[in-house]
Amino acid sequence: MTFDSTAPWVRNYSAGVPAAVDLPEGSLVNLVEDAAKQYGRNVALEFFGAETSYRQLGESIQRAAEGLRRLGVVAGDRVALVLPNCQQHVVAFYAVLRLGAIVVEHNPLYTDRELRHQFEDHGATVAIVWDKAAQRVQDLPADVPVSRIVTVDLTRAMPWTKRTALRLPVKKARQARAALTTTAKLSGNRSVTSWDHLVSNRPLAATHPGPVATDVAALQYTSGTTGHPKGAVLTHRNLLVNAAQGRAWVPGLQDGKEVIYAVLPMFHAYGLTLCLTFAMSIGAKLVLFPKFDEDLVLDAVRSSPPTFLPAVPPIYERLAKRAVERGISLKSVRFAFSGAMNLPPATIELWESVTGGYLVEGYGLTETSPISLGNPIGPTRKPGTVGVPFPNTEIRVVDPDDPARDRAPGETGELLIRGPQVFQGYWRNIEDTRAVLTADGWFKTGDIVRVDEDSFVTIVDRIKEIIVTGGFNVTPTEVEEALLAHDSVADAAVVGMPLPGGGEEVVAAVVVRDGQPFSVDVLKAFCRGSLAAYKIPRRIVEVDELPRSLIGKVLRRQVRDQLIAGDS
Repeated sequence: MTFDSTAPWVRNYSAGVPAAVDLPEGSLVNLVEDAAKQYGRNVALEFFGAETSYRQLGESIQRAAEGLRRLGVVAGDRVALVLPNCQQHVVAFYAVLRLGAIVVEHNPLYTDRELRHQFEDHGATVAIVWDKAAQRVQDLPADVPVSRIVTVDLTRAMPWTKRTALRLPVKKARQARAALTTTAKLSGNRSVTSWDHLVSNRPLAATHPGPVATDVAALQYTSGTTGHPKGAVLTHRNLLVNAAQGRAWVPGLQDGKEVIYAVLPMFHAYGLTLCLTFAMSIGAKLVLFPKFDEDLVLDAVRSSPPTFLPAVPPIYERLAKRAVERGISLKSVRFAFSGAMNLPPATIELWESVTGGYLVEGYGLTETSPISLGNPIGPTRKPGTVGVPFPNTEIRVVDPDDPARDRAPGETGELLIRGPQVFQGYWRNIEDTRAVLTADGWFKTGDIVRVDEDSFVTIVDRIKEIIVTGGFNVTPTEVEEALLAHDSVADAAVVGMPLPGGGEEVVAAVVVRDGQPFSVDVLKAFCRGSLAAYKIPRRIVEVDELPRSLIGKVLRRQVRDQLIAGDS
């Protein structure tokens, strides 16, 4: 199955979507520069009501770039960003790129151990850090290369009235302020400066050389298919073309007029592309939220109604239900694009009944910048699938044990992807790169999929999470879906637990709905109605909650580790 202008899936594209987009030249920096020229007076960013125009954004980027240059940042250097969504995050991202340096995004809630591994790997000497996370960076061991920390107070980007309200001597104000910033003094040997000081410089000289399309723009850390997090190397072209593919995928977008809500964390590949690059590429207003809170989002709807909302299924469900409760209309949202996890049909029905707009599911990985497949935004979509390949994108479904052997339509196999959005490899990790990236450009996703007669792809499971029991393969997702169909189960995660004599047994961790009884025998009997005997969990354990990532994915590896710890 290969890509060309007559590829079978192209016939399912929405009207006006091309089979291929032109490969962009230039760099990501050009996105903001072009938007500043064309939409200079338009609002680029909104943060708690404070607005930044595209012209102001461009100027702030140049000032921050000059500040970083004075700190010694040069082309090719890695600069760490440890920030939630905020105005400063957007400026910092493009300022680093303007110098030809490389952005390394980090979750600001990472533990000391997680930060240490990544900082040791990428070797950044400058870090731009949320002040509430700054002490953790300051406390990194002395042999970690970072030597300069730029601290960011999120409240400095808020309107003066809101900043003043946060200083009121009342409990609610103190709690709100404590969630956004800190008054604690940093202690340690690393040099510290404030964001305000960094951007107080004159703009960077226009003659200062900038990056080109083939330069590395970002290192995005991901667990990939195995092992510890690795830095996926993404070029300016990788990210530019993915923004262009996204732009082409959504017929009816109006450049310079869309309002996109950044409820996804921008340190995640999904949020980076849909918010940091795609939004800028169409001159949209980007409304920033430091974390997802349905009431905070709905408060913003009154003054800046969204038109495009990229998110994950739990966000759509919570937002739709809360909007109905509060009597707030979401009819302005014409397009919604879901990723990162399975999108239940019930969530689609709820969201579209509340908004009147489309909600479709897509698929991607950090290594594909990240989006590579999507459901058409139109009548040809197929809920329950992740859609068809994006423009310029080829896919194959192969035997996981022999990638040279293609699977026939309807058969399951590993999904391989090739296209201009596919990453360059893992940072300084040749062995893991060779394991997933073939010489002719095919990326082995590690996902088991099935492709139907219309070329729509359904995700079956992750290769590395498949459970081998008694010589049979069991996909956790299938067992989880069976458990979730029972009225007593609110959440479920299925993992393979090692057996003393080798092999694995199927074990489920479930969260029971309030007021419902928990019975292992009842749940096993229920599963027998839809699962073969070898797929039925040998053990079912009740837990209070399941560990999830910030974007809502169940972390099966953590579930497995917790169950193993409970057995010891």
